[in-house]
Amino acid sequence: MKANRAYARAIITGKGERALQDGHPWVYEAEIRRFELPSGEAWSNNGSLRAGAWNAPSGHDGDSSTPDAGDAGASGGAGGAGFAGAASAAGTAARRAMPARQERDATRQAVLDRRRRKEALNAPATDSEIIPLDALPDGSIVDVVSMKGAYLGTGLLSRHSRIRVRLVTRNANDDFSPAFWERKIRWTWEYRKTVMGADASACRVIFSEADEFPGLIVDRFNDVLVTQTLSAGMERLKPVVFGALLKVFAEDGVALRGIYERNDVATRALEGLEQTTGWWHAPSGDAGSADSGDAAASDAGDAAVTVTDITENGVRYHVDFANGQKTGFFLDQKYNRRAVARLARGRRVLDCCTHTGSFALNAARGGAEFVRAVDISESAIEMARENARLNGDDVLSRMDFTVANIFDLLPELERSRNPERFDFIILDPPAFTKSRRTIGSAERGYREINYRAMRILPRGGYLATCSCSHFMDHERFKRMLAEAAQDAGVRLRQIEERQQAPDHPIVWGIPETDYLKCLLFQVV
Repeated sequence: MKANRAYARAIITGKGERALQDGHPWVYEAEIRRFELPSGEAWSNNGSLRAGAWNAPSGHDGDSSTPDAGDAGASGGAGGAGFAGAASAAGTAARRAMPARQERDATRQAVLDRRRRKEALNAPATDSEIIPLDALPDGSIVDVVSMKGAYLGTGLLSRHSRIRVRLVTRNANDDFSPAFWERKIRWTWEYRKTVMGADASACRVIFSEADEFPGLIVDRFNDVLVTQTLSAGMERLKPVVFGALLKVFAEDGVALRGIYERNDVATRALEGLEQTTGWWHAPSGDAGSADSGDAAASDAGDAAVTVTDITENGVRYHVDFANGQKTGFFLDQKYNRRAVARLARGRRVLDCCTHTGSFALNAARGGAEFVRAVDISESAIEMARENARLNGDDVLSRMDFTVANIFDLLPELERSRNPERFDFIILDPPAFTKSRRTIGSAERGYREINYRAMRILPRGGYLATCSCSHFMDHERFKRMLAEAAQDAGVRLRQIEERQQAPDHPIVWGIPETDYLKCLLFQVV
């Protein structure tokens, strides 16, 4: 590493060093022992903005700041509110009862106590020991080094978050000029063009930590880029990064209306950021955006138009990127939908948590005899119906749309012995958990809906079941399915196990990037 670098240094513990060596890109505040500034000033604490141990905000246990924070890249229907019925529905199944509350609460308290003890070790002891924000501001570039001074990487600082530093490089020779960020953006776009081909017209262009843009999501929907900026470092770099995005696409001959920000995400508060939405405009005179002025200005005449059209697997969609969930459309299930379409010919399909109808439309286009699309959200169902109209009378005539909570609908279908004769059920719910501490209740919700679907399906019927929570890992998800099948008295013949599309790359060493499970079964 070059001597006399212009960046602050964070000296971290052995545990933090091992995590980085294993490939993880985050340094937590409890892993930092000391900050040193180029000026020679130093503080032997973790950079917290208040003295004493960290106290979790209500409802947050520090586990939800993931690459796609708030599951910005996760799939799932609009029926998140429907999970409220999971506890009561699952509670009716005694064999799938929750662990004793007393034991669960004791375990949770022990974890919190242990965490607070660790964090108290190196938090500022008094207000006078807090590093001034003007000396070490949010978004600062920080070198991360071991206790012995070995260089481990360079990242972006967040003084508000428990994730104190998010790495952007492990190469000590990198600088952080606009050319550095432009080069990284070119790499991400070239990768998408390679792995997605013609499908790159609607794809994820930047997937946060997986592309070393920590806390940044960029989705392309035809002529619009839609972003979520979920870390203090990326917020500070927006003029440079967004300007480079527009420049790279313009040079590749892609005409864009502009960049639309969907920063209406609660997790921004964990980084000390406010929620915002709207078209991004380059700051006047900003050097990082000087080459992209024409492209950025192209949105001026279309500012009121926040819908665009995309085509995926031959299916057409309206994408409302200002009002839809997350960035407006879930791109990660693209090829899983195509796999479902291959199984759907001649079948009667029930698509649960349909959101804007993507699985249902693929099934209909694949030749299903009939498809019922279900979601708890009336607005989602209306959008699904509109998307069906876009795809012609042949598709629309074989579809129906229902506003319902699947935790009510599935038990009713089981009780009434499947009067619509569904022989293919698709379960693509929203993430039932965004935190480790709620994984138990989430697992009961997943088990409940899968158990009901298995009970409803006739022998020889088909099941597509998904989870988009990285906390519900692959092994736990498959174990849950095995238990549900045993309870339902059926056996599962696995057809295929799938994951997210390659525009949402899985990086080994970063388990948060490996989040989507999609399994296809025949019930036998």
